[in-house]
Amino acid sequence: MPKRVRTGLTRSDILDRYVERFKQQLIKFQPFLSRKRGTASLEDFDESAEELIAQVFGAASDQSEAYFFAKTGESALLPEEAQESGTHNIERESLQQRRQVLESCLADLELRRRLQATRKKKGIETALVEEYMSHDVRSIHRDATIKQAGQLLQKHKVGSLIIDDGSRYIGIVTDSDLTRKAIAKGLDPNTTSVATCMSRPLVTIEEDELLSEAMSLMKKQSIRHLPVTADATIIGVLSVSDLLRAFEEQKTP
Repeated sequence: MPKRVRTGLTRSDILDRYVERFKQQLIKFQPFLSRKRGTASLEDFDESAEELIAQVFGAASDQSEAYFFAKTGESALLPEEAQESGTHNIERESLQQRRQVLESCLADLELRRRLQATRKKKGIETALVEEYMSHDVRSIHRDATIKQAGQLLQKHKVGSLIIDDGSRYIGIVTDSDLTRKAIAKGLDPNTTSVATCMSRPLVTIEEDELLSEAMSLMKKQSIRHLPVTADATIIGVLSVSDLLRAFEEQKTP
């Protein structure tokens, strides 16, 4: 068994290093988006990006799967015009999907770092869910197709949709659900219903609960979008980006 060696690094130091490495990875990716290709090939970049994601989040993590599907261009979230206009637009959207996965990884790490840094601050401990949730609730019927759900996410620039059956909410689907679950199962986005990819039962939290309770619930359930209720009626959604904003605002000047 390999000998365990103490590096002298704290958890905060390690998070700082990971955050910096993802920032550098995004900088290295810019030439591919601007078409000003440097000496490095896209294949080499993909290899280094996948190694970094696997090291930080795990080779079998959602992040690793999302990058793989973005790299192969097999995304249910590609806009209709990209799917119909030919290879060039699909390749462009594949690059954008790569960038979004890397940015999501960076946001996750920054949230962890801020949570660790502000854990003992009273401000964040007393904040309520209603103070930071988004009131923009978007829903879609369970019989709608995966493609329609992807188009709705793109149109409204949101990360999740609440699924309804015509009379009540029954689940939730996120952009990563569409990318991972649909493609991983080889489902046709034009004919498969969005209910196939939704998560249920619907996990919610009341608007007057502490933000710290919401964070604990999201961590326990391994979710990044949490519907918010008022007397059992959904009135908003709390996401990881909302939590990041909360930590940003609670920083000591």
